[in-house]
Amino acid sequence: MSSTTYTADAQRTSTLLPMMIIGVLFFIMGFFTWLNGPLISFVKVAFTLDDINAFLVPFAFYVSYFVLALPAGAVLKRTGMKKGMVLGLFIMALGAAVFGEFVRIRVYSGALTGLFVIGAGLSLLQTASNPYISILGPIESAAQRIALMGICNKVAGALAPLAFGALVMTGIDAFLGQMSAMAQGPAREALLNQFAARVFWPYMVLAGLLVVLAIWIVFSSLPEIKPSGANSERSIGHGKGGIFSFPHLWLGVLCLFLYVGVEVMAGDAINTYGQGFGLPLTMTSHFTTYTMFSMLVGYLVGSALIPRFISQQRYLAVSAVLGVLFAIGALVTHSYTSVAFVAALGFANAMMWPAIFPLAIKGLGSHTELGSALLIMGIVGGALLPQVFVHLKQYIDFQLAFVIVIVPCYLYILYYGLRGHNVGSHAG
Repeated sequence: MSSTTYTADAQRTSTLLPMMIIGVLFFIMGFFTWLNGPLISFVKVAFTLDDINAFLVPFAFYVSYFVLALPAGAVLKRTGMKKGMVLGLFIMALGAAVFGEFVRIRVYSGALTGLFVIGAGLSLLQTASNPYISILGPIESAAQRIALMGICNKVAGALAPLAFGALVMTGIDAFLGQMSAMAQGPAREALLNQFAARVFWPYMVLAGLLVVLAIWIVFSSLPEIKPSGANSERSIGHGKGGIFSFPHLWLGVLCLFLYVGVEVMAGDAINTYGQGFGLPLTMTSHFTTYTMFSMLVGYLVGSALIPRFISQQRYLAVSAVLGVLFAIGALVTHSYTSVAFVAALGFANAMMWPAIFPLAIKGLGSHTELGSALLIMGIVGGALLPQVFVHLKQYIDFQLAFVIVIVPCYLYILYYGLRGHNVGSHAG
């Protein structure tokens, strides 16, 4: 008995430091990811854009995952996960500096390039950190560990819009009134230049912090984990075969694609959704924070229930049903009540990534890095689904467009939670 207790205590101690370090990385990922919502509102003003062009912000950010996830997987094969995380942080720092500079001089294409580079660094960070935390302990409890990481991610996501609002969007309604009273000309352009320059120093500071964090991780005692040993194919009764012999992975890639799409719809598009009711910009610029708080509650509930009371796949199915119900609630209500239902989607979405990722990579063995990269490619759903919404709402009511986009996604996620995750598994 005493020997068993010692082993368990030693294992908890050995995983505590890695979880703390990965938790910091998830905080950083959350902060940058959930800046996109208020950035959409910001660039509309700073660059005088319509909704379609403003939504190129999440498009540029998330499409980088699709382009660079497979190269990220190849990089991780050579560098290992720890060095890959460090490289990802340096790339993000470069992207933050590029974004800040090009916004300052009001070159929108350059600003989008900066967001793409930030996304590139995040794709490397995500491709390394998600399988790392999944296989740091038993795969059956991976959703609980990822949920803890998700709490770090969403605390940052809740703080990001508030920090951005305080540093950049202060007095925005008065500024818009001043702009509308001015005719086109040098004075108006000078005022816009002054407004755009507000983001320069915050992003330079973020770039510096990322460099410091990367150097800290280089000298940390974060251990290297070999996925081929920690995530054996025998766990799902799988023999030898290539990446195409894991149907549960490919179904999971589609599931993650749709999930990230609905997560971004609830977290980033909620600001534009609220503006559809004519709500003031000072209010709508904070709506992302409400979604993040909702997700935090969802993480706390999910991490308490999984796996003690409910399996991660069953909770995924329950979450999908909640997503459908909240979407219908948003459709049949109006103004702040409808926005509240959209924010409540954060609760439904919270445990989806923590469940989908470990279910999809379970038993991949030596293919874990490649499978992780394919899943990270699925993050491109965050680029494409909001684009479908913003184009569709040009022709039909924006509430109806919102529901048409997200409800089919939740129905597929329901399928994956009930059956799709187990397709191709031969384990007893």
